[in-house]
Amino acid sequence: MYKLEPILRPMIWGSELWVLSGYPERLSVVAEGPDKGMNINELVAREKGRLVGEECYRRFGDEFPLLVKFLDVHAPLSIQVHPSEEFAQARQGLHGKTEMWYVIRAEKDARLMCGFSREITPEEFTRRVADGSITDVIASHDIAPGDVFFIPTGRVHALLEGSYIAEIQQTSDSTYRIWDYNRPGLDGKPRPLHTELAKDALDYRVCDSYKTPYEPQRDAEVPLVSCEYFTTSVLELSAPFRKDLSTLDSFLIVMCLEGGALLRSEGREAKIASDECVLVPASAQDIEFIPDAGGLKVLLSHV
Repeated sequence: MYKLEPILRPMIWGSELWVLSGYPERLSVVAEGPDKGMNINELVAREKGRLVGEECYRRFGDEFPLLVKFLDVHAPLSIQVHPSEEFAQARQGLHGKTEMWYVIRAEKDARLMCGFSREITPEEFTRRVADGSITDVIASHDIAPGDVFFIPTGRVHALLEGSYIAEIQQTSDSTYRIWDYNRPGLDGKPRPLHTELAKDALDYRVCDSYKTPYEPQRDAEVPLVSCEYFTTSVLELSAPFRKDLSTLDSFLIVMCLEGGALLRSEGREAKIASDECVLVPASAQDIEFIPDAGGLKVLLSHV
């Protein structure tokens, strides 16, 4: 099992803590043990399928395929959209960005934006960006701890103030900024908009619901999201729990949302606490969670 050094990024809207990243400009580094100081992509290159799984290594090579982070949101993020893998590769030679959000904490009356509230045309989109009224046609959602939103590529979205969010995404920083409230960036200059790219990348269809439904349970693993790039579940424990990994041809990311635990796998142990993650290699046959007295809540993700 591997613990990694977190990367803190101050943002104009708050801050984000990257706890596991294979993104070339911000690579996670092993925090302890014999591989201390090695970055995650170096580790993948050395261990290959033993770390990430044989099929995962075939698909993604030496780049770790997921990026996980915690977002502390004190002001609205820009209205944005992420391109598909095909679109991003064709236009910019980059990866697309499918992602999901899990709401850890939310202040009273906290909200977020996700999806269009009604169908619009690309021409109306361009006009509304120009006159600053684009937020009038984006669906706004009340949020509470435990809410989950899956953000497929092409879906317009924005986090708003008053929330603390866990985010799981493809290893990518492909973001098309649609609207940024005419505010300056950290350097004092306006941040650029990407209107033309966004217009072509957007999915203008309207969904009946944008929130991911699930039934919370204690001391049981509950599926949340499964897509081409990642599968995520939530595990809330008050008692020890063992997960069989023998048929999983993938790493497992354990992302701690609340509480803490001792993790045991392959004769090794690691402690985990809130805002931390542990990477369990694909070679592991099982993992045991022994929660602290206050319990444990984690997200579990794999490809």
